[in-house]
This record gives sequence, structure tokens and C-alpha cells, in this order.
Amino acid sequence: MVKITLENITKKFGDFTALDNINLKIDDREFMALLGPSGSGKSTLLYTIAGIYKPTSGRIYFDDRDVTEVPPKDRNVGLVFQNWALYPHMKVFDNIAFPLELRKAPKQEIEKKVIEVAKMLHIENLLDRYPWQLSGGQQQRVAIARALVKEPDVLLLDEPLSNLDALLRIEVRAELKRLQKELGITAVYVTHDQAEALAMADRIAVIREGKILQVGTPDEVYYKPKYKFVGGFLGNPPMNFVEAEVENDYLRVYESRIPVPGQYRGLIEKLGIKEVLLGFRPHDAEVVKGISEGLVGEVYSFEPLGREQIVTVSVDKAFVKVFAPEGEHFTFGEKVTVKIREDRIVLFDKKTEKALEFLV
Repeated sequence: MVKITLENITKKFGDFTALDNINLKIDDREFMALLGPSGSGKSTLLYTIAGIYKPTSGRIYFDDRDVTEVPPKDRNVGLVFQNWALYPHMKVFDNIAFPLELRKAPKQEIEKKVIEVAKMLHIENLLDRYPWQLSGGQQQRVAIARALVKEPDVLLLDEPLSNLDALLRIEVRAELKRLQKELGITAVYVTHDQAEALAMADRIAVIREGKILQVGTPDEVYYKPKYKFVGGFLGNPPMNFVEAEVENDYLRVYESRIPVPGQYRGLIEKLGIKEVLLGFRPHDAEVVKGISEGLVGEVYSFEPLGREQIVTVSVDKAFVKVFAPEGEHFTFGEKVTVKIREDRIVLFDKKTEKALEFLV
């Protein structure tokens, strides 16, 4: 297995810059998710690692080997596409065996490896079928088996689960994570689904408009977002944001006042900031009936979700979402206070939308 190093990778298509000076290190045996919205450059980055795209500038290393000019077939990568790309005229066995046949591997070795990887993915009873006779989940397992049978140094996956239904997606992602750890393979996984990235990855690289905004563990990018965009992209519902003015040791949000969190007092003074964006996760706050210290507002809506509900509170012109227990009853327009866990508040600079702790 290998460590991947990307140094100053820029990729242009004519006048359009798809990747803008990307620097990223992916550790040996690590599961790295490239997460971002459509058109952010995550698939372009994956295909650049694969060698399908050549960077306009910058270098790519597998361990200490410079592979920037090395063609895809000589990089020993396994690639799984979003649309599976199976050969319809070939049976499952032949689809999986295809990369080994290209290498002209002995027939006995091909048979042994195909059966081995098919068992690993629980599709050994499907080897005699054609792709059109399989369900979507089965076809995806065949595509993964075909990528793994050549024993690649790096497994590259481009939104491989996006064509599956929600329940099957959860099942396959659990299998894929287990498989990656069992094989000890370096994996790079492209997705726009933040739940997938949080559930599967050791680390997540959040990409927007060809730039990496933040790299960190799922906990780091979720609870300590470097930018407002990261906080707003991860989470369902995403992070709440309200504008606040700094008044001595308080944050004023319209008519509400919240004490400045202890972790930010020295930082705000050092930066001399007077206006901030206050961010918090819906599950890091509670809705209390009546008016008290916190964000005071009115109940705008409530959505029962079984064991809990999402309450949307109107705080002047802003709307914030908070989880509340299932048994608690609210009425439209009712006066409430949103009380936020102080240690989970994230403050962002209003101009740059960057978290204050990353400004120093």
C-alpha cells in the first residue's frame, strides 16, 4: 500500500481552473473522502490521482515515486465509477477477471483470485450471471470486485453508491469500510453526500471551487469547521448561523444577549472584532418555553421525526433549527428561548466567513 502526496496541483481546462493549487497528503492505508458540491473539482482530483487527467502544474507522488507522468495502467490503481461501467455482454466472472486477463495472468490464478474477491463481497453465487440480471447493489459489488481483483495499491471510488436506494447505500457503505480496513488498502472516495463522508472516512477533505477548504477527521470538520461553508455543508440539518454584535462580554443578536463563550474572550479582544457570525449545531441547543437568557424568538414550525422533532425558531429575521424531545408540544408563534451549549459555539469572521481561531 502507498502514501499519496499531492504538491501544488493545478488543473485547467482552457480558461477554467478546475483545481487550484491543491496540496494534500493521504496516509498509507487511510480512507480519505473528497467531499464537496457538484462542480467543486473532487472528481477531477480523483482522476488526476488515477492518471486519467494530467495536472497543468504540480507533482503527484506514490510514496517517494513521482507518478505525475506515469500512465494510469502503470500506477496500479483500482477505479470504481458512479455508473459501474460493467460489460453487458460478459458474465460477472469475466467482468471481474478482465483486469487480470489484460495482464495475461495464468488461468488458474485468475480463477482463484476472482472467487476469492467474489466471496469477500458476497457475490460468489452470481458469477454465472450477466449484469442485466443483477440488482443495482449487486452490480456495484461486481464493479468493486473488479477494482480489487488486481490487488491495487490505491482504491479510487467516484460516488460509487449514488445510484443505490437509501437503505442499500447504508448497507454497502458499511461493507466497503470493513473491506478497506481488512485489506489495509489506501482509499480515496469522492462524494457529495456528507453523511457518507462522516460515516466512512478516516479524514475528510472539503473542496469548493477547486480549493481545499479544510482537511480533518469527521469530528474536526463537523464540530470545528474552518469556514462557514464547511459548517453549512455538513450536518442534517446543517449548522445554524446568526449575525451578532460584540458588546463587552456579550454577543447581541437582535434583542437577545448571549455571554461571549470563554474560549473566545481573549481571541475577540486580540482581533478587535466587533461583528461575528454565531454558529451552532441543531443538537447543541435546546428550546425553552418563555423568555430567558439566550436567543429569544417565536416558534415558526415543528417537524416530528419519530423519537425527536426539529423546531424552527424565528429570531427576528433569522431562522434557527433545534432538536427537541418527541413529547414536547409547541404552538405556532409561541415565545421561546434557544439555549446553546457554550463549548459548542463557533464564531466566524463576518467578512471572510473564517472561524476566529483560524484567523490568528
